Amino acid sequence: MDEHDMLLSPAGVDALRTALTDAGYTANGIASRLGAAATSGVARNDFRAALRATEDRDPLGTLIRVFICEQTEPEAAVAAALAPLSLDEALAGGLVERHGDGLRMGLDLEPYADDWWVLADVPASARPGRPLHAEHVLGIGGATQTLIGATVRQPVETALDLGTGSGVQALHLGTHARRVTATDLSERALRFAATTAALNGQDWELLRGDLVAPVAGRRFDLVVSNPPFVVGPGTTTHVYRDSGRVGDAIGAELAAAAPGLLTEGGTMQYLANWVHVTGEDWGERVAGWFAGTGLDAWVIQREVADPMAYVNLWLTDVGHTADPHRAAAWLDWFDAHKVEAIGFGIVSLRRAGHADPVVRVEDLRQRVEVPLGDRVAGWFDRQDWLRVRDTEGLLAARYRAADGLQLRQEATMGDEGWAVDRQVLAMPRGLRWTEEIDPLVLALVGGADGRLSLRDQLALLAVAHDVPAEELAEAAGPIVAHLVERGFIEPVAD
Repeated sequence: MDEHDMLLSPAGVDALRTALTDAGYTANGIASRLGAAATSGVARNDFRAALRATEDRDPLGTLIRVFICEQTEPEAAVAAALAPLSLDEALAGGLVERHGDGLRMGLDLEPYADDWWVLADVPASARPGRPLHAEHVLGIGGATQTLIGATVRQPVETALDLGTGSGVQALHLGTHARRVTATDLSERALRFAATTAALNGQDWELLRGDLVAPVAGRRFDLVVSNPPFVVGPGTTTHVYRDSGRVGDAIGAELAAAAPGLLTEGGTMQYLANWVHVTGEDWGERVAGWFAGTGLDAWVIQREVADPMAYVNLWLTDVGHTADPHRAAAWLDWFDAHKVEAIGFGIVSLRRAGHADPVVRVEDLRQRVEVPLGDRVAGWFDRQDWLRVRDTEGLLAARYRAADGLQLRQEATMGDEGWAVDRQVLAMPRGLRWTEEIDPLVLALVGGADGRLSLRDQLALLAVAHDVPAEELAEAAGPIVAHLVERGFIEPVAD
């Protein structure tokens, strides 16, 4: 685990794992103990049913009360629940702390997935009025889950987690990478990550430094990062959210670093915020990050916030529920730079080794089918297929409409009956794209049953619509490429 100390001694980590396993303190164990109603209540921070279900204070009940329901419990009960970990080591490591006449959680010990545990700092919501530590280590939040779901999960030799924090991303990387490296600017965060790794029986290379600096000159098959992406004037108060870069520069910086980090065929995925500037196209602005990188890039915007909502969100996140001066300064910076909104999304890059990289930046705020990582992998695969085919290659291929593809029509009643105003193809699964189409494209997709080549399909359509076949073929090339990229139609293997 390299030179970084853990929060507990190696023997203490083993003892804690034994205590948690013996008590059944896992996601499934807790759900079984509490039942569906109480588990649902806990998800809403309503602990009443969970507290009733754990009144006997056996080891599992005590652990639930302390680490899930945020209660102060008698010292003897906590000591028994944590045994064979000694109470002295639990206190010294910060796992629990004295409060009133008992003990409460000092750290967030979260059961995760089937049989993992993640150690992080107690969130601001559990300690009202107590500001977060400057090197606060986040647990499993919404952004964390977004990146987990978006990551391409294919077996790789080497993987890198930039800005690992508590180590959640590295945990997942450890399931499909032979070697995992994780970095963080915060030595404190690396102690949490080292403990999380050891507690879950994984072994990572942990390096301290800012972003890619600790791995300069090295390449990886997969790189992921949930960086400190918060947009603002560059002020740093909390390392988990503030990079020290002005505006959204960290997103551009990671894009510029990607070519030097990736092996041939390697993938990099990270979360980012970007500004929407008055009078500018946000998509063109973000696309500029990848100019000259030689990488395929797919950026999908999942959320957009106005500056006031954005500032309030991040001030509340660190426990600053009432800081009008900080809020005013932040909003003044947005005003001065003509920032009208802030986007949030996922950047996926791939080093494909081609002279004509594909860059797509688009809005994708609809609910998508999980895991998104499978959709990202499919998108890159389709780019590979399209890249080696010119118009003649597209015309020679056979296509099949995607499973479950739907047609939605809007029509207006007139003197002669219904008149169709608009026809839209809709994907009910996957990324749930929709695409407005004209009658010719509708006929093309409708006839895509995998039997005829596109050229033969177009020949039939040309006769039916009295259009020259070559003219139709020339126009169809880009349309078909777009439909394939979005997954509306799929090439049929020869």
